[in-house]
Amino acid sequence: MPHPALGFAREIADRLADPAAVLGAQIVSDWRRQSLGHGAPGVTLLHIELAAAGLAPWDRAHSWLSAVARQPLTSGADSHAFYGAPAFAHTLACAAERLPGAYGSALDALDLQVASDARRRLAAAEQRIEAGELPALAEFDAIRGLTGYGAYLLRRRPDSDTVRDILDYLVQLTQPLSHRGETVPGWWTASGPSGRLEDRYPDGHANTGLAHGIGGVLALLALAALRGTLVPGHREAMASILQWLDRWEVDSGRGPAWPYWVTIPDLRTSHLPMGPQRPSWCYGTAGLARAQQLAAIAIGDRRRQLAAEHSLLAALTDPQQLRETTDSGLCHGFAGLAHIAARAASDALPPTAGQLRAVLPALLSAVHPPGSDPTAAAAGLIQTQEPDPGLLDGAAGIALALLAPATGTPTQTSWDTCLLIA
Repeated sequence: MPHPALGFAREIADRLADPAAVLGAQIVSDWRRQSLGHGAPGVTLLHIELAAAGLAPWDRAHSWLSAVARQPLTSGADSHAFYGAPAFAHTLACAAERLPGAYGSALDALDLQVASDARRRLAAAEQRIEAGELPALAEFDAIRGLTGYGAYLLRRRPDSDTVRDILDYLVQLTQPLSHRGETVPGWWTASGPSGRLEDRYPDGHANTGLAHGIGGVLALLALAALRGTLVPGHREAMASILQWLDRWEVDSGRGPAWPYWVTIPDLRTSHLPMGPQRPSWCYGTAGLARAQQLAAIAIGDRRRQLAAEHSLLAALTDPQQLRETTDSGLCHGFAGLAHIAARAASDALPPTAGQLRAVLPALLSAVHPPGSDPTAAAAGLIQTQEPDPGLLDGAAGIALALLAPATGTPTQTSWDTCLLIA
């Protein structure tokens, strides 16, 4: 029997049915129209997934797709996997999966554009490497960088030269560098976690997160390996990242946890004390445990797979870590935790698979408590989140993340491939 959170998700979708009513004057805003994380493409994914599951009409999805495509889409240097043509390509591809023959020519054109943009980024990265400079987060991360491009192209063009070149680049990214007299990993960046130079991070940092750090790189390398797309040094690169995560693993008292990032002082002391932190998708144990689970499956390491699954289970049942989770969003809230748990359970070894499924009701109830009125809850959520009903922090992302765990069925489209968890 579906969890009551399904009714909450459907109420959210009903209130986000009409693009003009939801976005109003903002529909002319290029940023809202083209932002996968915070605008129309993310809402579109919700309606596509519901239609694919037979829970809503396809005309809603078509209306939202039209709202995004009614004006030219940004490409080139001003676009990335979560903005512009690549963001729309991901959304349109999810619809095309369930509508054979639909959108074929449009997707072919978008694929060429995304591949062209990726190749320009690869060329820029090669120039940076030749100059001996450190990478920026936006060069390689899952949101703005080549990992995000790789996630899309792996799905659409898995055997293409562009995918292999992206994987070659990511393999090279794991090679150590020298910085300020220290040996640092190749993904060390001169900026702070914001992507900007910060006084708090005078020597830069190594980011571990799934959204902006090496966790996303590990996930993409693992997903490519699972699909049979491998390049020279591929497995060694995964092993290097896993060894880095092993080095910085901390015992939370209930299970392993990892710092969001590592700095030069941390390297020099080889010690990084940590208090409880939220186990989210973007940063934290949930995203990193899923990435490590995928990597372990790809390399056939049952011991490491079980360890990753137990890490996730421990984080999702630790009251201290859950107290640090203060919202319902997909990016760093309870809906995101429920979706990751459902994804991980589908690949988990017994008995961990059952244990992960057993925590889903509590996570769903944290988003939509039993006995709550779904209509009032959806209305209140959307009102408080205006003007961002999007994927990462908004109501559409919450509803999307609830669907699979609330129904106990797999996702019907590849909407979450942009998150590097599938």
